[in-house]
Amino acid sequence: MKKDDKLSSYQAKQDLIKGRKLIASKDNRFALLAAVAAVAIAFAGQTIYFTAGPGSQTVSDSEAESPEQAEGQNSLPSPDLAENRTWTSSLELNGSPVTLELDGVNAPQAVANFISLSQAGYFEGITCHRLVTQGIYVLQCGDPSGDGTGGPGYNFGPIENAPAGDLYSEGVLAMARRGGDGSSMGSQFFIVYQDSTIPSDQAGGYTVFGRVTGGLDAIKSIAAQGTADGSTDGRPASEVTLGNVSVE
Repeated sequence: MKKDDKLSSYQAKQDLIKGRKLIASKDNRFALLAAVAAVAIAFAGQTIYFTAGPGSQTVSDSEAESPEQAEGQNSLPSPDLAENRTWTSSLELNGSPVTLELDGVNAPQAVANFISLSQAGYFEGITCHRLVTQGIYVLQCGDPSGDGTGGPGYNFGPIENAPAGDLYSEGVLAMARRGGDGSSMGSQFFIVYQDSTIPSDQAGGYTVFGRVTGGLDAIKSIAAQGTADGSTDGRPASEVTLGNVSVE
């Protein structure tokens, strides 16, 4: 083989090797980026679950819309729907009646949201996915996915009617949200079944939009059973399902 031919052959082989290395390097980078993205998504999910809502533990909405959510409301109702007045509401928890008073004067956007979702039948059949029995005392409901990541396909804010001194009295009805984000409210709400001091975060406190006027004993009975895994913060020991929700 002539010298020039050998050189050309050698150069061609070197170019082929370089090309393979480049492809392998790109594949490795893509694999690394995919792995990092997967870890980031998993971490974000855990962050949402463990750092949002009342205190540092309560779960709140993600912005993702599930098939169940698509069947409900998909646009934020106007606060005018609350009509600047007090509303009466009733719901069922495992068949037990609970009556509510909704404060459309001081929390018009949250009340309008609750009215709109209730009228659409959004809450019926949804489970209350979280119970906290130490430090703060809340039962959280309103997530169609049942794991603390669901919502109606929209979020809203800012925070309305947060209590002075971070004291949430027994019977308070308030909106859950992501930690540090006052514009992340959706469909999830929590009922305070025992006086609780829930510290504000950098976004402030939590929107109080009503209170329980009857049936709190049913919620306390649920709380007395504890959580499914025996922890102080988790899914209720017995499944808790919302029945008919009406507002007038």
